[in-house]
Amino acid sequence: MEQQLVYESFIQNVQQRHDDIFLRQIIDRQFKDFTYGDVLDQALRLVSAFRDMGLQPGEKIALISKNCAEWFIADLAMMLGSYISVPIFPTAGSDTISHVLAHSESKLLIIGKLDSNEPLETSLNQALETPLPTVSIPYPGTIEGDYNWLDLIANHPPSEERPNHQPDDLMSIVYTSGTSGLPKGAMLTHGGFAWSGNKIIEHIDLQLEERAFSYLPLAHITERVYILATAMSAGICTAFPESLDTFIDDVKMHRPTLFISVPRLWTVFQQGILEKLPQKKLNTLLKIPLLNNLIRKKVIDGLGLDQARVLGCGSAPVSPALLRWYETLGMNITEAWGLTEGFAVATFNFPYRSDKVGSVGNAASGIELKIADDQEILVRSEGMFSGYYKNQQATAETIINGWLHTGDIGEIDSDGYLTITGRKKDTFKTAKGKFVAPVPIEKRLFEIANIEMMCLIGSGLPGPILLAVPHDYPDFDQARYEKKIQRVLDTINSELESHARLRGALMIAEPWSIENDILTPTLKIKRHKLEKRYQDIGQNWPEGKTVVWEKDL
Repeated sequence: MEQQLVYESFIQNVQQRHDDIFLRQIIDRQFKDFTYGDVLDQALRLVSAFRDMGLQPGEKIALISKNCAEWFIADLAMMLGSYISVPIFPTAGSDTISHVLAHSESKLLIIGKLDSNEPLETSLNQALETPLPTVSIPYPGTIEGDYNWLDLIANHPPSEERPNHQPDDLMSIVYTSGTSGLPKGAMLTHGGFAWSGNKIIEHIDLQLEERAFSYLPLAHITERVYILATAMSAGICTAFPESLDTFIDDVKMHRPTLFISVPRLWTVFQQGILEKLPQKKLNTLLKIPLLNNLIRKKVIDGLGLDQARVLGCGSAPVSPALLRWYETLGMNITEAWGLTEGFAVATFNFPYRSDKVGSVGNAASGIELKIADDQEILVRSEGMFSGYYKNQQATAETIINGWLHTGDIGEIDSDGYLTITGRKKDTFKTAKGKFVAPVPIEKRLFEIANIEMMCLIGSGLPGPILLAVPHDYPDFDQARYEKKIQRVLDTINSELESHARLRGALMIAEPWSIENDILTPTLKIKRHKLEKRYQDIGQNWPEGKTVVWEKDL
């Protein structure tokens, strides 16, 4: 039987569950609900509106917004109207926004919820050569566009057209949130999107009564496939948060059965728990037979995850120690791995295997993995991108003989479980002429040190330097913390070969963020930016010092 495309599966869900609630948008601490019928009706009205604007099938429509119900509706409208969607991260800077809009040749921009309008306003007012028509979704503070979303829906009838896409038809151009250079536009097809979403539905056996919570950027392929594609295809009720300030309360309102996060946020949740319940006290309570289950339940309830059947983690390396910590609380977090170019679907540690923590799981059915001679991980499946938009050279370097060259390096054990040991581009050569792979060292450091964020640099330096953002403790004692970091350095250096030993640790003054351009929108660290910024300090490391505070330099 021929595979249904995502919008076809959704139309079938509408026919079977027309009045059931599909999307739940939290506004003023209340759910605003959209039924399956509402979502299809609004999407078809948008198709009519786009046609009235003169937009032709096959043209690109860009979308910049935090996650909301309208994001799903806009994406469905573009599928139904045969437009090519171009999602933009809501935290993108003006240079990235301008690059994506110009490079993709987008003919319209849909604007929704944003924390800051400044980068978008800069791009729209100064950077674009020709004015771009805009549609605004009316959330508080949204830029006023040429068209109002609610007016378009109110003033246009549902389109009578229905597309007849082939699996190889282009559906979306997703610009990677890469850690180096300008983002490249990965061309994603309707067939690849459907195949990948169905793999997740099969692999974790999603059921009709599941509830999803959508808050990681939908402009990123992981959220788009794991949440949007599965929700539309399998018919899963999905809720969206009101704001960052209300996030945990929003999760509690919906109590999702499927919850995916990233290492940075799992770390933040951990720190929030430990601030209320310090580790020593937690350890003691977990050893008391009558209390341990009550403590676990209280922690899980406090996160709103008491109904969660599947907990996920991906998009960046995660410390096995962090996953083990959650395991002690009865929270088994599945680590998964994939790339934009492979629709984010490759491996899962699901069903959860405790003995495989530290790996990213094994390949889902229909996905082939192999390790090249240089340890690069290669992937092949039906869920592959069709190339980079307007960049044949990069495409030819990435897909070779049908295999996706991922840029990650790793190893596969006898059970088929994959462990990522680093990125080819991350491995650096010190001034001693020896290569150092930073990721395994960083993973080990996370196990032995309570550091909020860290990054190892060393390209061209006499030896590797640890850059560390200390956790913001109340009543912070710098001298005591410095002694702790010194012990961590002594421990790690005793385990490393001489060329990889750390010369010292630089304690960073300003936390890394998307805003200061050190983190990508998916909270990966831009190592190359830190290499450049701290090259001089690394070359002129203070004599006789191992722990240095940036604020004192």
